[in-house]
Amino acid sequence: MLDIRFVKENPELVKENIKKKFSDHKLPLVDEVIELHDKKLEVTQRADTLRANRNKISKEIGALMGQGKRDEAEVMKKLVSDQAEELKALADEETILEEKIRKNMLAIPNIIDDSVPIGKNDEENVEVEQFGEQTNPDFEIPYHMDIMEKFAGIDKESAGRVAGEGFYYLMGDIARLHSAVLAYARDFMIDKGFIYHIPPFMIRSNVVTGVMSFEEMDAMMYKIEGEDLYLIGTSEHSMIGKFIDTLTDEAKLPMTLTSYSPCFRKEKGAHGIEERGIYRIHQFEKQEMIVVCKPEDSMEWFHKMWSYSVELFRSLDIPVRTLECCSGDLADLKVKSYDVEAWSPKQQKYFEVCSCSNLGDAQARRLGIRVKGEDGKKYFAHTLNNTVVAPPRMLIAFLENNLMFDGEKYSVRIPEALRPYMGGKEIIEEK
Repeated sequence: MLDIRFVKENPELVKENIKKKFSDHKLPLVDEVIELHDKKLEVTQRADTLRANRNKISKEIGALMGQGKRDEAEVMKKLVSDQAEELKALADEETILEEKIRKNMLAIPNIIDDSVPIGKNDEENVEVEQFGEQTNPDFEIPYHMDIMEKFAGIDKESAGRVAGEGFYYLMGDIARLHSAVLAYARDFMIDKGFIYHIPPFMIRSNVVTGVMSFEEMDAMMYKIEGEDLYLIGTSEHSMIGKFIDTLTDEAKLPMTLTSYSPCFRKEKGAHGIEERGIYRIHQFEKQEMIVVCKPEDSMEWFHKMWSYSVELFRSLDIPVRTLECCSGDLADLKVKSYDVEAWSPKQQKYFEVCSCSNLGDAQARRLGIRVKGEDGKKYFAHTLNNTVVAPPRMLIAFLENNLMFDGEKYSVRIPEALRPYMGGKEIIEEK
């Protein structure tokens, strides 16, 4: 969320930013919010004038009563009563205007970084760099569901009877591999100096609207019926929410956190071969990284964070690339975002496995996450988040890139970094 003063001082810049995001339907919000804010200032000024006048009259009433001038005092009391009614009406109008202003401000996109490429949608995202050679084995890679079934590692049919589409049972070596990847990712981030957390898996509505746009909330979040609670779609939500309405000494920054959680998502509109199987599902587990830092440090942390994901995936012998999200593919709160994509030898293309985002002070402004500088001045922190790993999607990349075939049976090579988490196993074999 932008500062209303910034919007009023830079309306054309804000409108140009909306155009860069190809969200022209939001252009009227800028003029509307300025008009609403001017109206609120008028109402506030009138209310302040009435309050000051009421205080003055109240003193005069006391003086008149002391002089025994009851009739004159009663006239003044009637005036105070009339003004009290007007004050209440003004206070109600002020509340309505504040709600309208906040609603508009929440919908106006954050100012994107100058380095972000301009484009309408994800088809115009820009490749930054590739890491590792694309694997192309001399045998046909089965569909990822078929790979898992060969290792007796997945049961979607039973899960469908229990919970419906978009759920699964992981079993045996595949389930162990899933847990091993998460444990390895946890320790990998701890070694980078991040503090490990297991956060709440539900959050209140004020946290939801603080960490994401209304469009994202509608597309992603499951609401708990009869409660002011939502299931988290990623632990970023509850981790950033941890700092709601806090004031932190600047000396404690940056705060670097890594968190594990299950994640729950509606996944509206999923389709295509990569959307079937376990690519897009309603429940999965994830290791996340979060940074809260000074504004001047946020871009440095942004580049560190996506590079950590690249380093982790390469340590598991998975080729990846980084892709910069263009302006039209950026969610409204984001200043800049990179996707880390893993190579799929089956599909002969890259697919997203991590998303690294710099949100500037947007979340901090919505949630009241402030910092007290050495000079005593207060300002809003910058927040960033990035996926470390999100199996089972990450398992697709792992299995396809480490799959072996001897002409009769399939096996999966376990990279050295992961072996301590797999009981020392170097390979797992087809059942």
